Amino acid sequence: MRPGARGAPIVAALGALCALASAGPSFEAVAQSSIARDGRFAGLEWTFARIKYQGSKLPGLSGCDTYDECWTIDYPAAEQNLSRRVRTVTSIQVNEPVAFPIDDQALWANPWIYLVEPGTWIPTDAEVERLREYLLRGGTLTFDDFHGNVEWANLEKQMQRVFPNRRIVDLPPEHPIFNAFYKIPEYPQTPGLGSFLAGRMWEKGGYVAKLRAIEDDSGRAMVLINWNVDMGDGWEWSNAADYPGYVRFTAQAYRMQINEIVYSLTH
Repeated sequence: MRPGARGAPIVAALGALCALASAGPSFEAVAQSSIARDGRFAGLEWTFARIKYQGSKLPGLSGCDTYDECWTIDYPAAEQNLSRRVRTVTSIQVNEPVAFPIDDQALWANPWIYLVEPGTWIPTDAEVERLREYLLRGGTLTFDDFHGNVEWANLEKQMQRVFPNRRIVDLPPEHPIFNAFYKIPEYPQTPGLGSFLAGRMWEKGGYVAKLRAIEDDSGRAMVLINWNVDMGDGWEWSNAADYPGYVRFTAQAYRMQINEIVYSLTH
């Protein structure tokens, strides 16, 4: 749901990580609490880094809510809540969220980036080259909140520009990402709040939730694709008292995304 709407050197992160040298909703929720922090990943550092871009309307779609500023969907509550949650349950050093375009030098200082609504994302040739370099140097890109075959076709087309010779694969429940922090038996489908209120799990014909990826030469999933889910809504609306039945979906969204983050920091 949409409420209200090269090269600088790359720094190495700790552990197994090989990383890289507004108007949003007025509602700001507080992330769910936890009894004790998990110290397994002390020394790791993470920032919710949202990618800004100009969305493009596609045939059969209406575009984004506010002047086609698709990158603002769920901003800033989603990252604020997820950041609080990661800080609460892990020993990862969590910094304040940031947002910048792909051509910003900040890209190289952030080993994990997030891009929402990629069904409307059409990067420039320069952005394609820069993103390819970023990912091959050890960065991770997470896509979220896009649904159905039309939006999938756009994402697939754009990633073929980035990696013409790499396949998009499904990540099965046996993949280490499903045990990176929480033990998750299968990929959960987080519906957007609008879908939930309409009594369904899907939107735009995206009935089956998939966690897909593009891997580097070592098998690391460097692009994580949350398809037919709306993780961002799960984080944004996690404490909205008006929607108590939505809590179980927000919990799933937190757990799955924390697994994705921990995987990206340790692989």
